[in-house]
Amino acid sequence: MKTGSARQSRSFRKGQAPFAVPSVSLAFPGNRARLRWVALPSLPTIVHLDADAFFVSCEQARDPSLRGRKCAVGGGERGIISSASYEARACGVYTPMPTKTALKVCPDLILIPHTSGLYGAVSHRMFDLCESVTPLVQRNSIDEGYLDLAPCGLKTVEGITSAVRRLQERIWAEEQIPVSMGIACNKLVAQIASKLRKPRGFVVVHPGEEASFLEPLSVGKLPGVGVKTEALLAKKGIRLVSDLLSRSEDEWKALFGRDWHDMLARARGEDDRPVETLEEDAKSYSQQETFARDVGDFSQIERVAKRMLDELMPKIRSDRKRVRTITVKVRYPDFSQESHARTLESATDLEAPFYPLIAPLLRAAWKKRRPLRLVSVRLSGVEDGETQLEMFARADEKRRRLASVMDRLNKSGRDPIVTHGHQLDLRRGSAGDGSPEH
Repeated sequence: MKTGSARQSRSFRKGQAPFAVPSVSLAFPGNRARLRWVALPSLPTIVHLDADAFFVSCEQARDPSLRGRKCAVGGGERGIISSASYEARACGVYTPMPTKTALKVCPDLILIPHTSGLYGAVSHRMFDLCESVTPLVQRNSIDEGYLDLAPCGLKTVEGITSAVRRLQERIWAEEQIPVSMGIACNKLVAQIASKLRKPRGFVVVHPGEEASFLEPLSVGKLPGVGVKTEALLAKKGIRLVSDLLSRSEDEWKALFGRDWHDMLARARGEDDRPVETLEEDAKSYSQQETFARDVGDFSQIERVAKRMLDELMPKIRSDRKRVRTITVKVRYPDFSQESHARTLESATDLEAPFYPLIAPLLRAAWKKRRPLRLVSVRLSGVEDGETQLEMFARADEKRRRLASVMDRLNKSGRDPIVTHGHQLDLRRGSAGDGSPEH
């Protein structure tokens, strides 16, 4: 028998009623079977929302003429593709592919520079719509998150499905952003479900069907199984989750080492993590980016982090605030994460004091020799933007006036008119490297 037939008890959130069913529990082939009663959730109330080609979708919402075309948000010859339309993906363009390579595989690709401030604003409005459905919303990144519909009083799977479908349609109607939804009893299965039928996917996994849902999928669908691990498993004849579940305990230990228990739980579709609604400090500004494919190039990650800083600072100046602390966080494919922070002697609303801190903070946080799934920048220690009395306040004021002019120029048009030096590749990508007009 397969381990996939096993069911394990899990915790339930307040208001979610369990029911009991008889189940045969069998840890590995060859062990003695025993009959037990296992509690299963009565309703799949966990939803994973995953926006489709988010950056490109934001640009297409601003310029509908881009819809249905091979386009991507990204930089110049030394830059990377941050987001690609599904038409471009069909030609072999993916994220984070180097822009130079993308133009080779798709010569008629339309390159779109990052629009400062756009993606964060759309993300906030999108998740605000989610919070109109349930108070339990976890904003996991700029383009994906979890919802728990347990407090909504919905009594049937059909009721939950209808509520989530209406939310999907409302996000499109109000923001013109296509999203995919996965509905299940836990976060792990909901996340996998949301990514199965993109774009505009909608997949429901009923209670008790987690293992049978996962068994026919490729092992690469499991979080923590990257491209290299999937290739190594394939050499051992393990291509599907069902192949993985048929292996013995000794084989699991040999394959995954001390993490084998966690991987076994994922393969079975077991996950008791709650939807976390802990809000960011109200006196902070943050942005993060989840990569479609894990990134291991330091310079690429550094450019992304600096772009986030460039997008956050205009908002801080607009709010007439200053900040003292910068935190860089990285997340690995297995969802483990590290962060590092530095605090300035005095608060500022200028980018320049923070630029030299990005690289050392990234090195300090990125301790494992593994590619990254996500990077984020958070600015905290917020103070009111009152007049400074320090020795160099006059020089800072000149820089501030220049930054204010840049903010107004960039806000007035669809594309950034003025960019910082480290982002010049983004501008060259739309004008000087042979990319088409759009």
